[in-house]
Amino acid sequence: MSINLIYLIAGLAMFLAAVLPAALERYAVSAAMVLLVLGMGIGLLPLPEGMRLDPVVIRPQVERVTEFTILVALMGVGLAIDRSFDWRSRSAWASWSPTWRLLAVAMPLTIASVALLGWGLGVAPAAALLLGAALAPTDPVLASDVQVEGPRVDGSGPAGETGDDGAEDGEALGEPVDERDDVRFALTSEAGLNDGLAFPFVTAAVLLASAGSFSSWGLHWLAWDLVGKVVVGVLVGVAVGWGLARVAFRSSRRSLRLAEQGEPLLVLAALVMTYGLSQLVGGYGFLSVFACGMTLRAAERNHRYHRSMHEVVQRLERLLTLIILLMLGMAMTKGVLDELDWRGVVIAVALVFVVRPLSGWASLRLRARPADLPGGLGRRETLATAFFGVRGIGSLYYLAFAAGEHAFADERWLWSTVAFTILLSVMVHGTLATPVMGYLERRRERAAARAV
Repeated sequence: MSINLIYLIAGLAMFLAAVLPAALERYAVSAAMVLLVLGMGIGLLPLPEGMRLDPVVIRPQVERVTEFTILVALMGVGLAIDRSFDWRSRSAWASWSPTWRLLAVAMPLTIASVALLGWGLGVAPAAALLLGAALAPTDPVLASDVQVEGPRVDGSGPAGETGDDGAEDGEALGEPVDERDDVRFALTSEAGLNDGLAFPFVTAAVLLASAGSFSSWGLHWLAWDLVGKVVVGVLVGVAVGWGLARVAFRSSRRSLRLAEQGEPLLVLAALVMTYGLSQLVGGYGFLSVFACGMTLRAAERNHRYHRSMHEVVQRLERLLTLIILLMLGMAMTKGVLDELDWRGVVIAVALVFVVRPLSGWASLRLRARPADLPGGLGRRETLATAFFGVRGIGSLYYLAFAAGEHAFADERWLWSTVAFTILLSVMVHGTLATPVMGYLERRRERAAARAV
């Protein structure tokens, strides 16, 4: 009976994945909100005894499903960003200014603030650090309402063909959205990079719990976990992306030029290949996959093949996300919130309403870049960017990963706190995303009209 129920839930998720995005487009309600509430309702029904939703019991399954979902989302984010990045160009580094600020300042401040708050409330130091590291990264999966929508291309492809958007070859689609919307660009690029950059701090929490004081492992952690694995991860992603792009777009053999054939499944091969290789050589696979997506996109940037690949990962990501949210909602009314106490509520509320907004604001306003330059944010845009730090699937993965490395005494409390934080974030950010982003878009349009 339990397998039949799983089929039913999966089928329901597939149906909702098809209808919810268009149905909710104009409303201040996100698909994530609907799925969580629906899952909570299903969880109140009498379910088979064999269908266990205890994350401690099914931790390996939670880790693998959330891991793959994040990988799919990161590849999609890498392909979606229109703003190019050339490491040799000073102007390129400057146009990515919000991203570097959020990663270098806001993220460490968030980790430290949550960890110190948890420690001050009586949580063990290692568990407090793990909570900070798991909740710090913004989510590339659930933050689609405040991110760029997908690659803007000019329809170029095999001669005489029309792109998926209906534009004839060579017909420009206008200015890329992330060239004029620094809020969406900042939140998209941050989500693409900070999932991998949270890993060193998750590792630090595991080492603190298992190996003792910082003096016994700190130097190796600083050199390898904090720096070495990041560099290796980026290099692997760039190398695989460059190699696959050479084959897909410029191979001397027509059978290997997948871009000409319009075969979008290359994106899944790239995702799995990059992650596997990066993990084998010791890099951070999440960073590798994002870097691979960015590198693929940099090759023949305006080719419609990028849109085809993005549509494949977007649909897969949507399906996986909705299944996870349904199951998470069911778990919330089946006991995952049983260990939630006032400390968890305080941490969640503080993170969503105080810690992330203040750390994001501080990172973006410190020697702020002029708003009229690429990468510059006005005060309203800064406030929106600082506030929309959506928490989601990544937090579940990091907690599952760390719990598999070491048995934390507070594990059930950690699951309750993380689940409640995701619920709060989905409800608050999901309600405000549509009106706030719409307001900012109208301001940009009015400013552009006045400039003309």
